[in-house]
Amino acid sequence: MINKRLLLLDKLQIFFSIGIKLVRGLFFKPFFKSSKGLLFIGRNISILNKQYISLGKNVKFERNSEIQGLSINGIVIGSNVTIGNTAMIRPSSYYGSGEIGEGFFIGNNSSLGPFCYIGCAGMVRIGDNVMLGPRVSLFAENHNFSDSETSIKFQGINRKGITIEDDCWIGSGVIILDGVTIGKGSVIAAGTLVAKDIPAKSIVKDKRSKIITRRE
Repeated sequence: MINKRLLLLDKLQIFFSIGIKLVRGLFFKPFFKSSKGLLFIGRNISILNKQYISLGKNVKFERNSEIQGLSINGIVIGSNVTIGNTAMIRPSSYYGSGEIGEGFFIGNNSSLGPFCYIGCAGMVRIGDNVMLGPRVSLFAENHNFSDSETSIKFQGINRKGITIEDDCWIGSGVIILDGVTIGKGSVIAAGTLVAKDIPAKSIVKDKRSKIITRRE
């Protein structure tokens, strides 16, 4: 809904911007694996390997976002999802070198804030109605380094994946590491480093993933 307090000029500018994004979406739409409804594409976005990407209805890619589709399970984006300005989704190298990543799933009515980074070498699953604030980073892999005689760069990676269940709010600047599951209805405060599982309906407020209280 457009706010009724907006002036006519404000509304015209909004509709013009939406119209341009919709036209770009019509151009991009046939190249995706599937796209079920309206698609809105901002300026200067980079989407590679679109044949691995499935889209729901009313998906919005804001300007400067980068998505690499190449992955084992593909990229699946639900309906009414917004990928924020300069957000990045990277399961694999842009050049297809090294191991192919697992992929990425984000459910309906969820959003990635500006400058989010989704490193989905391991499978990353985000549920419905999840909000990721600006500059949230997910790293679903770790480098092996047990052999002190071999460069870490050449020891490969291990990956467990990351899950964020439905109805979570992930605050600005949060970092979530590989192997973590964040339970349904949880709130992670800005700047928190999450390195272990978080039970459902928790509120986490510090950099050691300490549970301060429960929403219940």
